[in-house]
Amino acid sequence: MRSTGHESGRHIVTILHTKKADLTDGDWQHMAKVVGYVKRHSAQRPDGDVEHTRWRYSLMNWGNDPLKK
Repeated sequence: MRSTGHESGRHIVTILHTKKADLTDGDWQHMAKVVGYVKRHSAQRPDGDVEHTRWRYSLMNWGNDPLKK
């Protein structure tokens, strides 16, 4: 079974290694989906130390580490 977040992460890595001019409509749609997910999920930040939480790991699967400056 493949995780949606992991699959998205692999797609993000592929997109990041693609020249902007070569991105497909599907790539742009995926990145819009990712931005929306990260924005919504970030707003649900739990209280306290989040270093080893499912919340943080979920965001990292989508290409965003909330602890990275």
